[in-house]
Amino acid sequence: MTTSRVRRVRVPRGVPGVGAFTAPGYASAFELTAPGAPSLTPEQWARTAFEGAPGALRRLLVTSWSGVLGLGLGPRPSPRHVLGRLVSDSGPGSVTLEARSRLMTARNVVRVDGTKVVWTTLVRFEHRMGRLVRSAAAPVHHAVIPHLLTRAAGTAARG
Repeated sequence: MTTSRVRRVRVPRGVPGVGAFTAPGYASAFELTAPGAPSLTPEQWARTAFEGAPGALRRLLVTSWSGVLGLGLGPRPSPRHVLGRLVSDSGPGSVTLEARSRLMTARNVVRVDGTKVVWTTLVRFEHRMGRLVRSAAAPVHHAVIPHLLTRAAGTAARG
């Protein structure tokens, strides 16, 4: 699923939302270099990646988030949510999506900087069982996010 256009990178310094996660239990970041990156806002990147995914993948994401990770999701569709994840912060350069459960709080921060899109995932564990559940989900996350970014880049290039 991974292409040469998307690569895993270190979590960038100054990612919005990290302050509340003084010591995230899990953090990862993926960077996409795409000439069409500036044509979409960070929120549009998040919506295109999650909500523009094929139906079966969208259902898998929602089922995994709510059923496996126990994350509470909001309404779909909704201007305040992206595939059920709350838009907790939004600005010209980034958007933060958040979902919580009794096990964890998960944030996705999407930043657009020139031709680069950086998708950062931060998880704070609220219960020790959350770490176990997240470790099982991490390999899927590492495959799905690059795939979603690559698909979204195709939309941005056409837009």
